[in-house]
Amino acid sequence: MFHRNAPLTPEGHRRLCERVDAGRPICHVAAEAGIARQTLGHWYARWQVEGENGLQDRSSRPETSPNQTHPDVEVRVCALRREHKVGPVQLVGTLAEEGIILPASTIYRILVRHSLSRLRDLDVDGQDLREPVVRYEWDRPGDLVHVDVKKIGRIPDGGGWRVHGRGSTQHKATSRAKSAGARAGYVYLHSAVDDHSRLAYTEELADEAGATAAGFWQRAVTFFRRHGITRIHRALTDIQAWCAVLSLSCRPAGKDRCRPAPARQRCLTEWSAARLLAC
Repeated sequence: MFHRNAPLTPEGHRRLCERVDAGRPICHVAAEAGIARQTLGHWYARWQVEGENGLQDRSSRPETSPNQTHPDVEVRVCALRREHKVGPVQLVGTLAEEGIILPASTIYRILVRHSLSRLRDLDVDGQDLREPVVRYEWDRPGDLVHVDVKKIGRIPDGGGWRVHGRGSTQHKATSRAKSAGARAGYVYLHSAVDDHSRLAYTEELADEAGATAAGFWQRAVTFFRRHGITRIHRALTDIQAWCAVLSLSCRPAGKDRCRPAPARQRCLTEWSAARLLAC
């Protein structure tokens, strides 16, 4: 095998050997080629005995390997690799259960030898290696409604500098407006999505204050009623203002609620009460 820094190829070996056959000293020919005299002497000795066949690189692998893993064991390692899709460390225990004792380093070399050391060698697109998607949804429309608010920057009419480029007319107009104290500002997208049907209602509002959220919730409930969802049993949100709005909406109906808290604390509260608490 030729490495990337090899100065000569078999053809180069042949040409140097022919120069020596022509009467040139080996040391002079080696110096001209930029290699050691001993190296050229090694190739020239092969040339004299074997001809051009002796100028080919030979494998450094020994003729016999008495300690090499048995082929049947290698076949079993490859089969377990394809079946379980785990690495050498995990395969050590699996093989030990079958009475085959191999270190992880040996298993890794076996996998490399059979081109199975990488997961993409087992499955090109990775479809079989992905974790199964765990999805959930409530049984009926209205059982749970997700509520959230997204704050996004307002885009000027006609687009901003990302579309037209810096230095464009639109960019200069925006810069002048900023200098005058006018800014594009932000818009707040209030959204309510039914967990079962995925029916969604969204409004673009000026803020996320409690009064704004309360008005949106009333309009969202009306929207869901027009589409057949006459009753909303639960609402889930992580927005502080929305928690207050939903608590006031649920209180007349006698609904239990959990105070705003991190997910870890909320889960512990629901677990100790053995029931789902609506926000």
